[in-house]
Amino acid sequence: MPIVSTEKMTARQFLQLGEDPPGVRLELVDGEIAVSASPQPPHSFTALRLSSILDHYIEENSLGILLSDCDTVFGEYDVRRPDILYFAPGREHLIPLDDAIQGAPDLCIEVLSKKTKRVDRVDKFKQYAKEKVKYYWIVDPMNRTVEAFKLVGKSYREAGRGSENDVVVLLPFPDLKIALSRLWLKETYNR
Repeated sequence: MPIVSTEKMTARQFLQLGEDPPGVRLELVDGEIAVSASPQPPHSFTALRLSSILDHYIEENSLGILLSDCDTVFGEYDVRRPDILYFAPGREHLIPLDDAIQGAPDLCIEVLSKKTKRVDRVDKFKQYAKEKVKYYWIVDPMNRTVEAFKLVGKSYREAGRGSENDVVVLLPFPDLKIALSRLWLKETYNR
């Protein structure tokens, strides 16, 4: 008879697994491994473009550090991988050179995919608020929308939104204007 473990996997145990297998992303959610497929082109394009815009602005203004797709420990049984993470100045010490991130970023950005919508809109929304991530953006490349939230007390409140070709200003970057038209993979690229 096979032995089945009912114990939750800890973040430490999860991080010892090493690199993800090809074609999948692994996260630890309440002690269980969650598997998702690698991003599709619209997700990848949007994440790369937004990262580029933010990184340039952050670097030029000495506003901290931007990372992407890093294991981030959100508790003893949770390791998430936000698509984009931002740490404000003075919080760089939370970013180790040889291990997972051990503290809440100032901003987490999730770029939606068909299969991750519920996780990003519900599960991560609650978890990031619980772990005191100050700002959370949800970017939807298929519907071409951006929603920004700010932590107020223990829950998120809408702090901005935009769609299609809008130009938006979203916290925590009150002086950065983002032309959303630059974030969407256009159908003309497919010809």
